[in-house]
Formats: sequence, C-alpha cells, structure tokens
Amino acid sequence: MSTQILDNPVLDRIDLNSIKKKKINIAIFGHGNVGSHLVDQIISSKEEISRRRDLDLNIFAVANSKTVLLQQKGLNADWKEEKVESGQSYNVKEVISFAKTNNLQNLILVDNTADAGFVHNYSAFVENGFHLVSSNKIANTLDLKFYKELRRKLISKQRQYLYETNVGAGLPLIDTIKLLHLSGENITRIRGVFSGSLSYIFNTFSEEERSFSSVLKSAIDKGFTEPDPREDLCGNDVGRKLLILARELDLHNEFADISIQNLISKDLRNVSKEEFLTRVQELDVPFQIKKKNQSKDCVFRYVADLHGDLSKETGALLDVSLVSVPKNSMLGALRGSDSIFEIYTESYGDNPIVIQGAGAGAAVTARGVFGDILRISDKD
Repeated sequence: MSTQILDNPVLDRIDLNSIKKKKINIAIFGHGNVGSHLVDQIISSKEEISRRRDLDLNIFAVANSKTVLLQQKGLNADWKEEKVESGQSYNVKEVISFAKTNNLQNLILVDNTADAGFVHNYSAFVENGFHLVSSNKIANTLDLKFYKELRRKLISKQRQYLYETNVGAGLPLIDTIKLLHLSGENITRIRGVFSGSLSYIFNTFSEEERSFSSVLKSAIDKGFTEPDPREDLCGNDVGRKLLILARELDLHNEFADISIQNLISKDLRNVSKEEFLTRVQELDVPFQIKKKNQSKDCVFRYVADLHGDLSKETGALLDVSLVSVPKNSMLGALRGSDSIFEIYTESYGDNPIVIQGAGAGAAVTARGVFGDILRISDKD
C-alpha cells in the first residue's frame, strides 16, 4: 500500500527550517567599547549561528544610560545610526514591559555597563523571566547579602547568571573553577596576574631600560588602561576579580578583607585625572629604586593571591601586591598584556593548572560575553 502526499498550499508557505529554530531575545545595556563590539559580533554571526545551531539571535533592545532603541524584530547593521534617530529615554520597567507586550520568549539581559546602580535591576529582570549575562563585575563584589539573595532568586525562578568575562576577559577561568569545585576537587590556592594592563606595564618595565611613566604612557596610548589609569594602578579592579574567585569557592569574604597594594603615591591619589597625567613622572624615582634593588634575574609582576585554608568559609587570605619573581618562573615568563592564572589543587599538588592568554581588549571581552549568551541559549 502506498501513501500519496497531496499538495498543501499552507505547508508551501511555511519555511520548514524556521519551525525548529529557537528564537533568543536579547536586551543589551551598555554599548560602549565592549557593548558595540558585542552587538556587531552578534549581527555579523547571526546567519551562521542560525545555520549551525538552529538559533535565531534577536537583539530587541540596546541601551545606554540615557536612551534605548527597541525593535521587536531585532537590530540591523546600521543600529548605531538608528539609535541616534529613534532612541528614546526610558526606565527599566518599560524595557521589561516591551518584552511582555510583544510576547518575547527566551529572554537574556546583557549588562556591559560598569554601573553600580544598574545591577540592582537584576532581580526585576529575573522575576520577569530574563537570564543574566554580565561583563560588569559589581554584582559579584557587593556585600554577601546582595550576592546570596540574587542567587536565591535565580534558583527560585530557574534562571541562569553567567559572567565568565568578570575575570580573565575571554579565558575559560570561572567555568573551570566552578567545575573543579562542584566536582569536589579541593582547590588550595589561586595565584596569578589578573590585569592585562598591569601585565603589559610591568612586563615592559622589567625588560626595557625605560622610565615607569614612559611605559605607562605607552599603555595608555595602546588603550590597555582605563581612561584614568589610576583605576588600574590602585589595584581595586584586581582585588574585585580575586574576590569573585573566592566567592566561587563559597568563601565568605567581603571586599574589605582584601589586602591591596596601591601603586599610586598618596599625593597623586586625589588630584584630577588631568593633573595626575601631568605629574606622572613623580612615580619614576620610586619605581626605579625598586627595580635597582630587586634580585638578579627577577622581574616585577602585580600578583593576586588567594591562599590560606580554603576549606573554611572564613579561612582565606586575599592579597594583591607587586612582587619580584624569577624570570624563569611561569609568572616571570609572561609577555605582552597576557593574564595568567595558577590553580593549585589537592590532587595536582605542586603542579598547578595554568590558564593563560589575552587578558584585555574590548573585542576579546565581547567574544567572551557572546560565548555566555550561546551557552544559555543552548540550554534554555
């Protein structure tokens, strides 16, 4: 007996390939350096991802602190011009309402801001069905009460929160530490150079006969530092990264627990950025003295170190400081603006797991955020 398939005008009008594609609706907050790269990466990869992964990535909102562009059917390559023309002032509730009104499913909020205030909106997004992806470190370094309440909310709403780029830009660091910890591996120490900008500065200063201010200016010109390089030199950013890793191990530490060596002399800490940049040569003599006094065949590295008894919730020591290490060590062999992370565990003993690679750069960070979006998209 044979079966005959009759022509069906309704089926003829349906793209059968589109039926099985899962539509992911993304709201991106922050479209500066990292955010702009991310939007462009998603748009340029959209067709390839649709073909290979059966995902339809749809950016329905892009916003900065002042305006938002809302497009139910998604942004196009000319989104910057369109936002200038059609962007409107907004509040977060209006973006959430837009998603509800248009019955958008598989929602992801992406936070590429550095805004301490914006992270307090995370709970509202989770309540309304959004997963979270963030390059913004602040939510993971606020007080433990906020940290734990957000995670309770995520569990209750069955939402995910990924932030691989909080430490190490696009390196697979946080995911590795999570897997080790959840598998029962006893991590005994995490140590390394966590800042791409400070990596470049001290790699160059250690190897070349140049003044510290000259090297710092090169780092600024290459775009390795924050607009005000004191945000790098004060060590707070490295401290925040170290705290994030400590909390991944369920350690009960606050930012105040970290011992941080500020590399800026006291009389330059509170002046304007412009004045600091005109007086940066005042750092030359102190750093030249340090260089002269260090042991032969050693180099400077600005190192973060999580150590102590990591099996106890309050047993960890968190230190961030400038240290002198042998050139032939893993830290001493670091080059360029790379970051390096040494993860010591009970099973591996004195031989750490080493993760090394590009630790800075907007395109690298954006690619890491993109990876988090895809991980959630595949699971949702």
